[in-house]
Amino acid sequence: MKERVFSGMRPTGKLHLGHLAGALTNWVKLQDDYECFYSIVDWHALMSEYADSKQIKANCREVILDWLASGLDPEKCSIFVQSMVPQHAEIHLAFSMVTPLGWLERCPTYKDQIKNIQNKDLGTYAFLGYPVLMAGDILLYKAGRVPVGEDQSAHLELTREIARRFNYFYGPIFPEPETLLTPTPKVPGTDGRKMSKSYGNSLNISEDLKELWEKLRTMKTDPQRERRKDPGNPDVCPVWDIHKVFNPDMEEKVKLDAGCRAAGIGCIECKKALYGHLERLLEPIQRKRRHFEQHEDELNDILRAGAGRAKTVAERTMEEVVAAIGFFR
Repeated sequence: MKERVFSGMRPTGKLHLGHLAGALTNWVKLQDDYECFYSIVDWHALMSEYADSKQIKANCREVILDWLASGLDPEKCSIFVQSMVPQHAEIHLAFSMVTPLGWLERCPTYKDQIKNIQNKDLGTYAFLGYPVLMAGDILLYKAGRVPVGEDQSAHLELTREIARRFNYFYGPIFPEPETLLTPTPKVPGTDGRKMSKSYGNSLNISEDLKELWEKLRTMKTDPQRERRKDPGNPDVCPVWDIHKVFNPDMEEKVKLDAGCRAAGIGCIECKKALYGHLERLLEPIQRKRRHFEQHEDELNDILRAGAGRAKTVAERTMEEVVAAIGFFR
């Protein structure tokens, strides 16, 4: 049997090139070698959007469209919305009974988000318990591997600690999942910062290609290159960072690099070359996305089938949990 993998993504709306270069490209590769469960984690979204949840369902649809368009195959992996499998909420409750409060209060991610997100009241029980639900998501499927970037590998340690603590009280039910390190290339947004919807600097997978070019055309480059005749430095240019991810033509990149440093080409020429590669990449993806946009029944069938497969595994896990705890059922 293939080793099992679980990963999830919060429904924040249409996905961007950073998602494509990072999570999605890796997920597509993993579905050939692992038994993969990929979930749109809408309960996680509610933890921060509880005061205004009306966009969550629509955002879930946008995410699934981008997933399928980018190459996730429902014949090779299980794709589903978290809340369609009620055992996610049940295992979260079970784990919350044994997770020490101090573990959650010391979580650096929790501290950072409380400090930095000022426009929402995140002082709730559920937001503090976010890592417990995350652990439940993973352990519900007894996933042996969780794909993350190297900078996120520490986040899995709390999941392993919760598994160990539950196993200590009730017997060896859960494996301690290992990190499946996956490459996470740097994809800056149009302002040079990390590409993010919240920054308003993203280049979306489903972006109209004319609009994509307009964003790319005005994108920041080497801040020291003020005029066409000034030599540039690709090493500090956000456009060049995107070239490194999405331009597969090594010979062209060598020429562009040399041309920039010698002021032999202008920034607009470099951007046009990048746009050509993005156009070739995104056209078939967007064509596939339009197919699913026009076939809502097919989209719903994929989610129901994925949730059905996930639920079969989740029910077996919860039967073990309930029996180990000793509940009457």
